[in-house]
Amino acid sequence: MPGDPDVAIIGGGHNAGVAAAYLARAGLQVVVCEARDRFGGAVASEPVFPGVAANLSRFSYLVSLLPDRIVADLGLEIELRSRPVASYTPVGDDGILVERPEGDETAVSFARLAGSADYPAWGEFHDQLADIAAAIAPTLTEPLRPVDEVRAMIDPALWHGLVERPLGDLLRQRFGSDVVRGIVATDALIGTDTRLDDPSLRQNRCFLYHVIGNGTGEWRVPVGGMGAVAAEIERAARAAGADLRFGARVEAVREEGDNRVLELTDGTELRAGLVLAGCAPAVLDRLRGRTPAEVSEGTQIKINMVLRRLPRLRSGRDPEQAFAGTLHLHQSAGDLDRAAEAAEAGRIPDPLPCEVYCHTLTDRSILAPGLDAAGWHTLTLFGLHTPARLFRADPDRTRDLVRDAALRSLQHALAEPLDDCLATDLNGRPCVEAMSPLDIEAELGMPGGQIFHGDLSWPWLAGPDAPRTAAERWGVATDDPRILLCGAGAVRGGAVSGIGGHNAAQAVLELLDHRARG
Repeated sequence: MPGDPDVAIIGGGHNAGVAAAYLARAGLQVVVCEARDRFGGAVASEPVFPGVAANLSRFSYLVSLLPDRIVADLGLEIELRSRPVASYTPVGDDGILVERPEGDETAVSFARLAGSADYPAWGEFHDQLADIAAAIAPTLTEPLRPVDEVRAMIDPALWHGLVERPLGDLLRQRFGSDVVRGIVATDALIGTDTRLDDPSLRQNRCFLYHVIGNGTGEWRVPVGGMGAVAAEIERAARAAGADLRFGARVEAVREEGDNRVLELTDGTELRAGLVLAGCAPAVLDRLRGRTPAEVSEGTQIKINMVLRRLPRLRSGRDPEQAFAGTLHLHQSAGDLDRAAEAAEAGRIPDPLPCEVYCHTLTDRSILAPGLDAAGWHTLTLFGLHTPARLFRADPDRTRDLVRDAALRSLQHALAEPLDDCLATDLNGRPCVEAMSPLDIEAELGMPGGQIFHGDLSWPWLAGPDAPRTAAERWGVATDDPRILLCGAGAVRGGAVSGIGGHNAAQAVLELLDHRARG
């Protein structure tokens, strides 16, 4: 692409690709600068274990918040499949099963293990969440609405419980069972350094994003793995005419009149009238020569596994049912509170609250034909309450200790040793990869391994002041009108959604239209 671009984008994650596709389709010259040798950032797939032809989603793994509107606008050929089970939660030698759709087994397991009142309460609560999702999801790809306008769309009592009081209060009010409260609560704690009674309400914001995706809140499996999602977004951006450059690490951003200049490590300079930052706001601050504001750190352990077969469970539940949805381990509300207390005291929680799911029970295309025929599977484990600060003194040893704690949590639900089921790689090592927040920081440039680039924001205008600029209207503003956020750090930017990229592109087009009108 000759000459200086109209828009330069820092980082080649999925949000950057979405923004690039929209802007290039509108006729703008767009350059994307990605430091790594591939597109997609956390939305990527690759073989992890030598000699094992399984294409794993190493970082992110399920999709909920990617709006159908973006898929349709960009012509993305992406297949997202529903999992056959919503969740299974072992309880002693039994367990609570949540079918999809819910049926008699769900009702019986609730009655047997949670009491007769909690299942009707569960149904009522999820019906209310569905109403909230249907109301809020369409607004995520619109300019931010005033808080009063959004509040008017939601039942006042539920608004109070979800937006004005710690989520723990609402769950204790709605559910008698500690286990049921925990099944609901995990959506509030994923990747977030918080607890259910945190007065900051960051747990409430995390919960809201986890239950509103596409108006249903359902988390679906990307066929072909997350890499298939990244590849489609890359294809759309290139087809629109965007220039995607790999190995293009931005070292600094400086002002030069009406332009902003990206200085790359190879000495290249790019001048653009507008810059979109797909990196974390803290990274952008460093590139601009500023001291980054302190942000919350990542608090998750991610473990990828390949198995020759699925292990049997203590409960006797069919593994193909138990692992097909989200397998909740040590995630009662009490377990979650105790784990948070341990992490706050600087200890590794044990038992460690985890959730596990099996991609290959919904989509076997990520396995080579030989592994597919042999009945192999992948497992993804996501552990909570393992903040980056636990790892800083001795990262490698602590990662091993946390990995072992996570695998013990899984083993507790099994009727046979997990080791007997694990595949081994070309070198005879078990196919287990563990990534701490510090590993994620090193791999993806996310400070502290914070997968949301910082605390999530409410998806509306929280204050009384009207937005003054297009960037403020779309929730992508920085203090520089020529630099906009387009990644997870934007308002409504977390998770695999493309919303940050879409909204940054809309703000740019609105700004340029305003300039053209004089």
